[in-house]
Amino acid sequence: MWTVTYLPGSEQEREALPARERQALYNATMKLQAIGPALGYPHTSAVQGASQLRELRPRAGRSPWRALYRPVGDRFVIAAIAPEAQHDPKGFARACEVATRRLNELEE
Repeated sequence: MWTVTYLPGSEQEREALPARERQALYNATMKLQAIGPALGYPHTSAVQGASQLRELRPRAGRSPWRALYRPVGDRFVIAAIAPEAQHDPKGFARACEVATRRLNELEE
């Protein structure tokens, strides 16, 4: 079993999601805990243009939301919740910046 943690800001973002999307994200998180780095597409993928940042894709990518995360030590850290990139490119880019900043602060 792998450890998945949420940073405080990402917990607040998760709680702001509609109930159905929160449940889908919970299910995706459970898959990441069970399978770890072997969890592949369409459940997770690398974020293009962001160093070491990955997106967890609830409902195998059919959800309009993504959890942005990175492996840190022996755990996965979810740093931000983002809208799906094709649906809201600017929102996704902002969330990537926030996730990267939060992760960098964590690693300092």
